[in-house]
Amino acid sequence: MHVSKRSNRIEPSRQNNGSAKTQISIKGVQEEILALSDRRYCSIIETSSVNFELKSEDEQDALIETYQSFLNGLGFQIQIIIRVREIDLDHYLDDLDERSKREDHAVYRNQIENYASFVRSLVSVNRILSRNFYVVVPLELDSRHDFEFAREQLSLKTEIVEKGLMRLGMNTRELRGIEILNLFYAFYNPKQAKNQPLTDSVMRLMHTVLVGEGA
Repeated sequence: MHVSKRSNRIEPSRQNNGSAKTQISIKGVQEEILALSDRRYCSIIETSSVNFELKSEDEQDALIETYQSFLNGLGFQIQIIIRVREIDLDHYLDDLDERSKREDHAVYRNQIENYASFVRSLVSVNRILSRNFYVVVPLELDSRHDFEFAREQLSLKTEIVEKGLMRLGMNTRELRGIEILNLFYAFYNPKQAKNQPLTDSVMRLMHTVLVGEGA
């Protein structure tokens, strides 16, 4: 927030967006690499979870030992992010309404309508949440190295992390391109991301900026 010099009214500050941009310091995205300011780069791995509570005591002990071994074996830092968000069912419910309108048989149409009514009543009193898990692998270069060196080093580090997570029974997937941008976009602009998702044209623009500045 800031005070307008012209009217002395308190107005939403444009610095809100600027401060977010400054905090993230995104310079560009090229394939699976996120480039930040000051020659910093990172890759982002999306991973599944393990239901620890459903494991037996021996399995839990084995998981803890494997996890400790994984962390102790890393020669570099990682960041673990758990993203909790409310599931948006609006599009799903709209699709049910459209299917109900197209259904010719009254029995099936009633079933769809009853199911849609049940889902609406469910989400009206309960928040349906999803959890996504990410591991960020960072890298910082000095002036002697270029972007291709960053790509090689991040590829090696990412492979080490993915193998370690797979030993824990997790599935992994490295985010690429617009997936990386959408992740930050949804963090800082959740409502806007819902109504105005990023497009491939934004990705091409970011790629042009990254290449033009030499990463």
